[in-house]
Amino acid sequence: QVQLVESGGGLVQPGDSLRLSCAASSRTINSLTMGWFRQAPRKEREFVASISSSGGIIYYADSVKGRFTISRDNAKNTVYLQMNSLKPEDTATYYCAIRRYYRQNYSDGRDYTDWGQGTQVTVSS
Repeated sequence: QVQLVESGGGLVQPGDSLRLSCAASSRTINSLTMGWFRQAPRKEREFVASISSSGGIIYYADSVKGRFTISRDNAKNTVYLQMNSLKPEDTATYYCAIRRYYRQNYSDGRDYTDWGQGTQVTVSS
């Protein structure tokens, strides 16, 4: 199992930007597809974005397309989520995870494991 640690969350105003990081501290994630998910209070967890090991295959949820960018630095064993033009509805705890299974659609959290503890993002004026 890989230990994933998210960071970079905070309280921002609508329209602001944040960059989240997901660092793997125990083993390399260079050969693994990684995903970002989020969960708002009283809502189900939802897919945000995923990136293949090489960075060549990227998917986004429609709700963040054009505003969020997922990337990775394999030399640093880290995956990033650049979030621009943040909206109040982006408020959630954001989690990263490893996609170890390919039984479901890329956005299905059941294919992902090794979830981090999450980082809180609050967008409010």
